[in-house]
Amino acid sequence: MDSSNSTIQTEELYLANSKFESCDELLKSVRSFYYDKGYGLSIKDSSKDKYVTLQCDRGGSYRDKMGIGDKRKKNTGSRLINCPFQFVGKKGNDGAWVLKAKNLTHNHEPSTDMSGHPSFRRLLPDDVQSVKNMTLSGIPPRQILSSLRQKNQNLPAISRTIYNLKAKIQKENLNNRSTVSALFEELEKKGFIYDILYDSVGHITHLFVVHPLSIKLAKLFSNIFVMDCTYKTNKYKMPVLDIIGVSCFNTSFYSGFVFLSREDEDSYIWALNVFKKTLENHEPSVIMSDRELALMNAINVVFPNTTNLLCIWHIEKNVLANCKKHFPHTEEFDIFMLCWNNVAYSTTPIIFEHNWGEFVLCYQTKKVAIDYIKDTWLSWKEKFVSAWTESYLHFGNRTSSRAEGAHAKLKLYLQVSTGGFQQVTEKICLAIEHEFNELKTKLSYEKIHVLHMCDSSVYRELLCHVSHFALKEIHMQYEKIKSGIMNHCTGHFMATMGLPCAHRIKGLKGTKLSLDLIHPHWRLDTLHLNSADDSHNDCAKEFDMLLSELSSRYQKWPLTKKELATSMITTLLNESDTFFEPMICRPKATRSCAWREESRGGIGIRVDKELKRLVVETTANQL
Repeated sequence: MDSSNSTIQTEELYLANSKFESCDELLKSVRSFYYDKGYGLSIKDSSKDKYVTLQCDRGGSYRDKMGIGDKRKKNTGSRLINCPFQFVGKKGNDGAWVLKAKNLTHNHEPSTDMSGHPSFRRLLPDDVQSVKNMTLSGIPPRQILSSLRQKNQNLPAISRTIYNLKAKIQKENLNNRSTVSALFEELEKKGFIYDILYDSVGHITHLFVVHPLSIKLAKLFSNIFVMDCTYKTNKYKMPVLDIIGVSCFNTSFYSGFVFLSREDEDSYIWALNVFKKTLENHEPSVIMSDRELALMNAINVVFPNTTNLLCIWHIEKNVLANCKKHFPHTEEFDIFMLCWNNVAYSTTPIIFEHNWGEFVLCYQTKKVAIDYIKDTWLSWKEKFVSAWTESYLHFGNRTSSRAEGAHAKLKLYLQVSTGGFQQVTEKICLAIEHEFNELKTKLSYEKIHVLHMCDSSVYRELLCHVSHFALKEIHMQYEKIKSGIMNHCTGHFMATMGLPCAHRIKGLKGTKLSLDLIHPHWRLDTLHLNSADDSHNDCAKEFDMLLSELSSRYQKWPLTKKELATSMITTLLNESDTFFEPMICRPKATRSCAWREESRGGIGIRVDKELKRLVVETTANQL
């Protein structure tokens, strides 16, 4: 008892004699003082530049704010036991902060190890800023914690401390805005083009987002795109249509992302129409996909002049999965697949018919396997058999493996599959900015570096004007001439790659290769990659021009026409701009079940930036 009284007297002396220049200095001092005694402190209430009430961090009692009661799934507990300890810090008239005791008794013993107290694990301001910076860089919490421990080995924080701080930072960034409002403001601020569909209640069912740097790259390299959906990227369980472009360096880049509530034809048509608008007049020559019938139909509707090729790898994978069970011996099935590949890679329609006839005759006892290939794939032969695909400018892309690689890279940035729209788009932004800088550096590098294998007079005009990938492809053709290994010219290489083949090079008889032989896709001399791009402001400028024209015409209109124009604009302005996050769907057992289910909210209604422009244009020109 005497020891307790002595402790209180020591505390009273400390509280009475302490003065501080700021509230932060006060908090730092009192926490350190009481931590040494085995007690944690927390702020009960405060008023900026007036006072702060501190209590034992075991003060108060547990409150069931959510009304869960006995329905709680986890067996959790509480450290709160109504400890009465309290004191107040106040700012005096002289500007100094002083302390005043209210109750200095505790109803529990001091802790021998303070690491169990959350207040003890609180990070210093410099560490908090480091966490913010590393969070913006996409560094995972455990790596953030490891980095902080490199500076301070005695850091009391645990991984939960970092998670809680990240949640606090996210809440502060929302600044009392809804997550959807914050998302739209951030997208607008960063120059994204975005579009949504929403249901009758206001829940977003579809979201299209494209970074301004992605738009720039997509317009520069618009000949071919690979499209494929990826899954497990967001907490709404929405599949994401990933649109991938191919650069002159034969590297991939993200061209757009579409969150879909369902993978049906209407959803794909909407998504591709928005993507088409971002491309403006740069319509692709080829779109590569797998045999997703809804997507294939949508491509045919939105891009009728574009060739849709099917991924040969996915076809082989499906043939393998559906036909292998009909072959008891592995060796026999391996021969079957070799024969099938011989059919798929037939170089002319006549050779294809011959190879297919022999294939059917050879495996006439395997009717089920042959019927599967005939019914499922043969009707699409023009989209994957070499006899037809090698006449299209696909730059050597016969598979959608680029999309698979892009999915994997995206998920490395996402780290988890439980993020909302805002978290996912932030990580997408990091990925896109990183790959753009990589391309920009590569462009600068290849403009000043000469490949040793191509350092000869034949390539002189192409050096530093054509990408290294294209030069290597041309050099391989040149080596065929030197080795004397040249087959009959099919024209496939020039048609698919946009580069001169061995026969064309041989026909030049040693003269220099001209830039005219190189497709613009591979050219470096006409390529400029600058981060600054004001193309996303074009719509705003057009809208401002329409407003100006509407204002000038409005003064000349009769009263009835003015009333009609005012009514139309008022209706538009009074439409609700309040949207909600998608309903979080429960995980489905299989993909087929998940995507047959119709959306809960009914038919989505298209809204985008162009809507206002169209209404104003209608008002100005059609009244």
